[in-house]
Amino acid sequence: MINWGILGCGKVTEMKSGPAFNKVEGSRLVAVMRRNRELAEDYAKRHNVPRFYSGADDLIYDPDVNAVYVATPPGSHAEYAIRTLKAGKPVYIEKPMALNYNECRKINQAAAKFKLPVYVAYYRRTLPGFLKIKELVESGQIGTPRFAKFEIFNYPSKDEKSGRLPWRVIPEISGAGHFFDLASHQLDYLDYLFGPVLKVSSVAVNQANLYKAEDFVSASFIFRENIIGTGIWSFSASPEANRDVFEIAGETGMIKTSTFTYEPIVLINGDGRQEFVNERPENIQFYLIEQIVKALSGKGEAVSTGITAARTSRVMDEVVREYYKGVRYGV
Repeated sequence: MINWGILGCGKVTEMKSGPAFNKVEGSRLVAVMRRNRELAEDYAKRHNVPRFYSGADDLIYDPDVNAVYVATPPGSHAEYAIRTLKAGKPVYIEKPMALNYNECRKINQAAAKFKLPVYVAYYRRTLPGFLKIKELVESGQIGTPRFAKFEIFNYPSKDEKSGRLPWRVIPEISGAGHFFDLASHQLDYLDYLFGPVLKVSSVAVNQANLYKAEDFVSASFIFRENIIGTGIWSFSASPEANRDVFEIAGETGMIKTSTFTYEPIVLINGDGRQEFVNERPENIQFYLIEQIVKALSGKGEAVSTGITAARTSRVMDEVVREYYKGVRYGV
């Protein structure tokens, strides 16, 4: 039985991940930790978790916990992951894996030293809709892939406009701005689809001056066989411009869908137009957690590891490198 403990039982754990630990066969959630003890207790009561803590080491060294999920903001991922590995326990980390690629390397070095696995919550690698896209591409339904395109246009929140900044736009905590939070899923999926990025070209700027992180990114990526990825991410657009576009064009067809709104997957080629359901599970990390539990039980491998996730952080670092020139948070 894999007995999980969660470090940081915040919003992401309410539905996306937390309940899945008790739904997966051979898995259960036995302890949670949050610095605010009352909030930790409230979470434990609502989710029927036996124990709760306000100190990280109390959970990490709980003898009944044999795997730890780090669900804090990225600024503490490396610290908690390495402490977990030193305690002799495998770790599952929220994405992005850490503040930057250098911290990812430190986590992976600790994993190698202590001979323990590291997994990261890039769950699109296991979602049925995104597996369907991979199947369509690899079975030649659009011919040789030429390029993939992302467009994410969002508008500033009321809190951002009023100066009550969420941690996702505070680089010391998140690593950068919303780009790190959202584009990390997209870039990791392209890594799964096409392999590692070989070259990056990018522009990152701040247009609205609501916070110090970048709020606009345009980037291009070269993969093997000259497959190109392109993206525009704007977080200071108008509500009327709001969009979530994901397209893959090939030699003989194309695929259209979205990354975060789970629009139907549309395949257009010489045979006409087909639509496929883009399923969003109730607990969106369920399939990846199920895969990780099987891997920890010696029944297979998981597709999102510290090694694959570090590649995504390396690419994101390169995208914003000029914007944060001379500043690398967490180093």
